[in-house]
Amino acid sequence: MNDAPPIPAVQILGLTRSFGALKALDALDLTVQKGDLFGFIGSNGAGKTTTLRILATFLAPTSGTATILGHDVVRQADAVRHVIGYMPDFFGVYKDMEVTEYLDFFGACYKIPTAQREKTVNDVLELVGLSEKKGALIGALSRGMQQRLGLARVLIHDPALLLLDEPASGLDPRARIEMMAILQELQRLGKTIIISSHILRELETLCNRVAIIEKGKLIYSGPVQGVRDQMQTGRVMWVRVSSDPAQALELLKGRPEIASTEPVDGRLKITLASHDVDHSIIAEVLVKGGAKLTELHEDELGLEEVFLRVTRGDTQ
Repeated sequence: MNDAPPIPAVQILGLTRSFGALKALDALDLTVQKGDLFGFIGSNGAGKTTTLRILATFLAPTSGTATILGHDVVRQADAVRHVIGYMPDFFGVYKDMEVTEYLDFFGACYKIPTAQREKTVNDVLELVGLSEKKGALIGALSRGMQQRLGLARVLIHDPALLLLDEPASGLDPRARIEMMAILQELQRLGKTIIISSHILRELETLCNRVAIIEKGKLIYSGPVQGVRDQMQTGRVMWVRVSSDPAQALELLKGRPEIASTEPVDGRLKITLASHDVDHSIIAEVLVKGGAKLTELHEDELGLEEVFLRVTRGDTQ
């Protein structure tokens, strides 16, 4: 007898949410597997926050279903709340409370026994790098430290899934890097993380999978490399020769493996006919033809450029 397939961390089917005549989500289908560090990408108003609020049980869908670790977010909302940690893009903090007092309060809300709470608070503070700020007033913390405290708060009950809406919003570059390092450590510890963000370059290296939505519809979901491949009609290679560039262009013109060639700032831009072409054919043709090849590398689209192309419908 075959083993049953693993339950996804998140399964969204036909999720729709309307606000009057405005359809914020339009039949969204999305799957996030356990252990994913999942990037949720979209312009303002695309439906990212609406999706996360539905998953966090704060907002009911108009139609469709969403389950978290097998629990329906509408019919089993209490069970969902025990396995998630939700950090909205803007959250209030009690600025006159001390850091440990704040976390102890939320630990009590989750019914963590008093004897266990001190260790739990110390553990989450260490995880987010705030151990030295235990006795500090929250109002005296920097924006970056307050964001890390917010993350500590959603970790207090050890949830399996984190829903983080723009967690690096408004942070300086150093604070953003620190936040991303914490998220990588949390993934290593087995957490599943969904993070919405506009800081696409950081998601590119941070996340193993991404989804792009526009106007409430899913445009793409899958590996980061997959969305690049989908957007590029053919891989682009850059070539530099120490011999005559015009001769090199002539050697490459007319090859069926090559879609186009053009000189750009002392180099040659070669667009391959498809993703299946082995780019070593370029070196082979040039060297056999007597050209002196000094540079050959692939030009990869960054996630930011992919996002700009896919959300304006430009795939050329």
